[in-house]
Amino acid sequence: MTQFESRKYAFAFRAVQVAAVLLFLGRGYEFLVFDAPFRTLLWDEDWMRPVVEAFGGDWTTYVRSPRTDANITTAVRIFGVLYIMCAVVALFVRRVGRVGAKLLWLGAAGLLFLAVLFWKEKFFAYGQLLEYALQVGTPLLLHRLTYGSGWTERTVLVTKTLIALTFICHGLYAVGYYPRPANYLGMVLSAFPLSNDGARTFLNVAAYLDFAAAIGLFLPGRGARVALLYCVLWGFLTSFARIYTNFYPDFWMETLRQWVHPFLVRTPHFLVPLAVWLILPEMSKVSKTLNV
Repeated sequence: MTQFESRKYAFAFRAVQVAAVLLFLGRGYEFLVFDAPFRTLLWDEDWMRPVVEAFGGDWTTYVRSPRTDANITTAVRIFGVLYIMCAVVALFVRRVGRVGAKLLWLGAAGLLFLAVLFWKEKFFAYGQLLEYALQVGTPLLLHRLTYGSGWTERTVLVTKTLIALTFICHGLYAVGYYPRPANYLGMVLSAFPLSNDGARTFLNVAAYLDFAAAIGLFLPGRGARVALLYCVLWGFLTSFARIYTNFYPDFWMETLRQWVHPFLVRTPHFLVPLAVWLILPEMSKVSKTLNV
């Protein structure tokens, strides 16, 4: 039985596919309706002034020009269209062929560029960069599962590493190694009847569980599956919290407008661990059969 003929492998493939589609839809919507941190780079005098002057421009004119701002906005919208196109490709990945599916690599490059911009915006904290590892890797994983060698031990190891990096970096922010985002406390306080001190304790515990899960992913046997199950559950809860803790029935349309895309871009945080959780027992069976 091939991987595509196995129901669990097929479901795992669909989980990765849905994660890629929703991720790209979320980023595309964000870029088309809201904004992106392109100005973090393009209005940085230390970085861009030499470039502007190298092309014969004047820095003051460049930063004050409405045309510059309009061009940056246009670039953001172009990236938004790219992400929507990648969502369509991910949805029909088996029908677009290898050449069409190469667009997933371009989409992943766009996601990596965005991660670098967020990294710069957060003063080059490596936790900020590496927490996007799973989002950047999801389109590439989908391409490999479709046109590569499928789920191999190496693929699983790389995917576990991406999951571990994402959860470790989330934990570093939750525990306060990096400045703890205000919305972390806000979401906990909105979701649970806790005091500020209680919310901080909750986040500390969650951080240590994230670290434990990241280690557990590489344990043999059931240890890895327990860690993956934690990632599925906690990944979903922390993603859905963006909607739940900011939802107001009287303004439900505005709530969804602002908070659905932060949920969508985080769907790889629970769907990809779910995919690995599903296929590990199947791979173990194959390994035992080959060793008999």
